[in-house]
Amino acid sequence: MRHEHAIERYIDEGLPPHAVQASMNPRPPRRALISGVTGQDGSYLTELLISKGYEVHGIIRRTSTFNTDRLEHIYSDPHEFAGPLFLHYGDLANASRLRYLFEQIQPDEIYNLAAQSHVRVSFDQAEYTADVVATGALRLLEAFRDYALVHGGHPRFYQAGSSEMFGASRPPQNEHTPFYPRSPYGVSKLAAHWYAINQREAYGLFISNGILFNHESPRRGETFVTRKITRALGRIKLGLQDKLYLGNLDARRDWGHAADYVRAMWMVLRHDSADDFVIATGCSHSVREFLELAAAYAGVDWRTCVEEDPRYFRPTEVDALEGDSSKARRVLGWQPEISFENVVQSMVEHDLELARQEQTLLRAGHKVVHRRAMYA
Repeated sequence: MRHEHAIERYIDEGLPPHAVQASMNPRPPRRALISGVTGQDGSYLTELLISKGYEVHGIIRRTSTFNTDRLEHIYSDPHEFAGPLFLHYGDLANASRLRYLFEQIQPDEIYNLAAQSHVRVSFDQAEYTADVVATGALRLLEAFRDYALVHGGHPRFYQAGSSEMFGASRPPQNEHTPFYPRSPYGVSKLAAHWYAINQREAYGLFISNGILFNHESPRRGETFVTRKITRALGRIKLGLQDKLYLGNLDARRDWGHAADYVRAMWMVLRHDSADDFVIATGCSHSVREFLELAAAYAGVDWRTCVEEDPRYFRPTEVDALEGDSSKARRVLGWQPEISFENVVQSMVEHDLELARQEQTLLRAGHKVVHRRAMYA
């Protein structure tokens, strides 16, 4: 059986509540529902929660191709990931389906990670971004409110915020820094942030915001600038690609590792009371610095193969983001464990291996189609 078909067996396509409930007994210590489960953060969070004994349920959008590749290892290695994972079709644009899933799953913790999360793309698809990121969060919060008020049990809700909400505010940015978003994505995340606070204050519900600064990993999508860099450098190193085109090399970001940041999400919901937390390393680096370090690890002279392309500049740029996570460190006891250098190195090593696999296939006479990232 192909692995994607094995995964499909775990996706609920509309089972009646009693059939699904029978598959979930006896009830585990805690049950989590994750929107955006197939993304970078969703996959790391799933691993973390399973390691802590959770039963994890994920919402995935129905597509004509499989988009569960970041979760395949959980199904294929039952010895390492012994906990149950259930996938359910759903969408933040479909409020009735969200309410059905709450009733069916009856989660203790909800993590809203779903989003159209590419900042540059949000300028081209502003209305869609607003519908998914802002109104979609409100739909999920409304479903959560009704579920919590009817069933009790004090469920907890985590809303994934973004450093893009700060935008043009001067760094370092913390929980008291004024917001000044500079993109439709940032504006939409800010709306979701305030929807969460309003629901918390209006109904006394446990709803917390995590304002996460940039976090990367080898699972980052290839259209994001960090992964675009490491993927291209691996191919350039092996002669599979000649040029890498990027936008603003002087933009500065606070980059951590996604595994550290999903641990913060979990800690936010395990705190005694609902609150809002900035999660960041406290150190910023320019895109140029990321590029230089990645090129050094890859053994590539980036000056001979990298060009700036105005097509990849944003209409309104965010020059510098650097988070002050002292509150999270003091209150939650959280701190990052993976350094910036290790983040970059792990991504380069992963993408060099992908390039080697691609090269092997080409030498064997196979046709390999590589879709180069459009955005940076």
